[in-house]
Amino acid sequence: MTTTTSAVRAQQQPPLERAIKRLAESSGGIVGVSAIHIESGRRVSVNGDLRFPMASVYKLPIALRLLQRIDRGELRLDDPITLSTHDFRPGHSPIAEFANNKPVTLPLERLLELMLGESDNSASDLLLRLAGGPAAVTNRMQALGIMGINVSRPEGQLILNHRGVRELPPESEWTMALLDSLSAKITPAEREAAAAAYADDPRDTSTPDAMADLLVRIHRRDVLEPASMERLLQITTATQTGPARLKGLLPIGTVVAHKTGTMGGTTNDVGIVTLPDGAGHLAIAVFVKASTKDVPERERAIAELARTVYDFFVLKSRDEG
Repeated sequence: MTTTTSAVRAQQQPPLERAIKRLAESSGGIVGVSAIHIESGRRVSVNGDLRFPMASVYKLPIALRLLQRIDRGELRLDDPITLSTHDFRPGHSPIAEFANNKPVTLPLERLLELMLGESDNSASDLLLRLAGGPAAVTNRMQALGIMGINVSRPEGQLILNHRGVRELPPESEWTMALLDSLSAKITPAEREAAAAAYADDPRDTSTPDAMADLLVRIHRRDVLEPASMERLLQITTATQTGPARLKGLLPIGTVVAHKTGTMGGTTNDVGIVTLPDGAGHLAIAVFVKASTKDVPERERAIAELARTVYDFFVLKSRDEG
């Protein structure tokens, strides 16, 4: 393809798509964006059918499957759940830090808050087991008609695989000391190769389009009973992670129910944005993978992309209003 032909095709793209592709370059990686104005159904999508590692974004589908079990009466939010020393996970885990390698018991609802609101890895793996395991979560997504999301591994395995550890004992034998010792045996070259392979690993991935479709279903509140839907949205609206991502450049006070994900060269944020002046709601998924830039630079790119899409749909609503 000649440079002239490429330029002509770029000019033929809708202005919003051109702006997204231009801004995506600042991420230093491969970017996927899918945004749907929920009330009108209008969608903008760039690399929307490409698979991206979800990282901790995958805790959102885990929560949906878990809450389905609660809606069925198989579990209760006030059930006391005990984490043993075999349940603590590496990476971000306020529970593990608080427990200091001793068993701790918390209500299931508190574990849900920690998994979604603070992206706690120990809470995630325990709740994944209570949800029925990875296959049960993926099957739930497919039952909802969402075919582009798969959950394949517990967080502990995902993290260790990313570090280059290929063989793991059964989860019942895991301890923080064991997982750290397995990681310590990996050479820098092995670790680098594993981290690079993560971007193209089909496990624990989503397409931006599939994630945006799931967010629309969540906003419409048709995937769970009303009480569970409200609790999910309350927790994700109060999310403490990723303030510089989707929310980073939006007007102060903008309501965003979202879930972040970060691992190696991957930085993600997906959520539901409430637009001003009755302009509706925006379901938006932004994924970055294989980035060579620091996390703050990737976060800035996500913030700029979110603000660009936000402004487009706000102006569109005003023009049509």
